[in-house]
Amino acid sequence: MSKTSAELRRNIEGAEDLLSVVRTMKAVAASSIGQYENSVRALDDYYRSVGLGLGACLRDNTTLLSTVQENPGLGPVDAVVFGSEQGLVGQFNDTIVDFACKTLSELPGEHRAWAVGERVRARLSNAGLPVLGLFELPASVKGIVPLVGKILLESEKRREKDGTAELYLFYNRPQSAAIHAPFALRLLPLDLEWLQSLNAYPWPNARYSEVIGDGTATLRAFIREYFFVSLFRACAESLASENASRLAAMQRADRNIDELLKDLKGTFHRLRKNGIDEELFDVISAFDSLGQDQG
Repeated sequence: MSKTSAELRRNIEGAEDLLSVVRTMKAVAASSIGQYENSVRALDDYYRSVGLGLGACLRDNTTLLSTVQENPGLGPVDAVVFGSEQGLVGQFNDTIVDFACKTLSELPGEHRAWAVGERVRARLSNAGLPVLGLFELPASVKGIVPLVGKILLESEKRREKDGTAELYLFYNRPQSAAIHAPFALRLLPLDLEWLQSLNAYPWPNARYSEVIGDGTATLRAFIREYFFVSLFRACAESLASENASRLAAMQRADRNIDELLKDLKGTFHRLRKNGIDEELFDVISAFDSLGQDQG
């Protein structure tokens, strides 16, 4: 059924409004990626400092490892799954939920998860994974620190209450441009091989530092910082990946709407031309008829 010129005009106006929204969202996503990528780069130096501190604690007293190494036990396996708060991100949430479910299915025990982002919570529930709670994603880098504090506090409460055996982080990590890949990090139990490898960290100068006071308390403090850095990085990299996915989705939408507009405008101009031709034909026919009547 052919459309009238009025209907085509309304369709064109609607497509132009939608294109304006898409380009605004594309600009916002592009500008947001930078702040999260910069925060991850800045975090690298802090992560290295935490590693140096841990290495210093363990260098002369490896027996401290037994005081901080968590026993896996037989408790439930908990996960923190980072997704998105909003849509228009392609397969971003589906990818990380599928990866988390597949990874957890290979581990013994009861599996539960915290969702970071409303969209990922719905997908976790649909996948049959019990959701312990929901954390809202921050709108900027400044909101990551409070979020990390809430996650650490809640996980600590849960571990004291239920005796959590293991704690995993699942999030998408940027690869290049709009490409991201799902990633899993086990926070608990602590990896002994990783802790022991910290002794090999090259010290920045020839003078080694010494731990003064209670070495166990110092080591535990550095481990808390390691948890903080790991969660901060997971959130920042997930947000960078989310905005990259949204940018790619908006670029595809921009191209599709632009092509649709070209088709609509082409149809509108053809319809308008046909209407003008018909009106001219009617005028000429009327003029010829008038001339014949006068003759």
